[in-house]
Amino acid sequence: MRNKKVLFMVQAAMIAAIYVVMTCLIQAFNLASGAIQVRISEALTVLPYFTPAAVPGLSVGCLIANLVTGAPVYDVVFGSFATLVGAVGTYLLRKHKFLCTLAPVVANMLIIPPVLRYGYGLVMEFGGRDWSIPFYMLTVGIGEVICCCVLGVILRKALEPLRHVVFGDVPECVPGREKA
Repeated sequence: MRNKKVLFMVQAAMIAAIYVVMTCLIQAFNLASGAIQVRISEALTVLPYFTPAAVPGLSVGCLIANLVTGAPVYDVVFGSFATLVGAVGTYLLRKHKFLCTLAPVVANMLIIPPVLRYGYGLVMEFGGRDWSIPFYMLTVGIGEVICCCVLGVILRKALEPLRHVVFGDVPECVPGREKA
């Protein structure tokens, strides 16, 4: 029993660390936040497909990454919440290989645009109307599709044959496997 808890904590910590490093790397190109986001670390949101430890790992990783990259407090809170919702959604949809990648896309498309509009004050006006929320839903959605649905699927396919080595032989972590 203790080994499973240790494995869970180590996996969560490793996932958080990898998320932070990947976010810091992409922030060097100003793509980790803002109106145009291609946060490649979001590809890791496919990991709850393999292990429930990824849910807290991703959430803590996003929280730390947002703090390290200098995000305002509302982005730290709501951005981390969006990643938590997306990770939980991935875990709940883990029996559906492609659908599980959509949960983080939807979570970020709904939660992040108001943060960009009202938190950062980024206004997109056209024809005398404020189109900020729909515009940011589109731009954040495109970035999330690239990261979660494209890079995430590539990552899932790469990890699938190695899942027992990388994530340990924990039956409840592997979709379709019954407990012994």
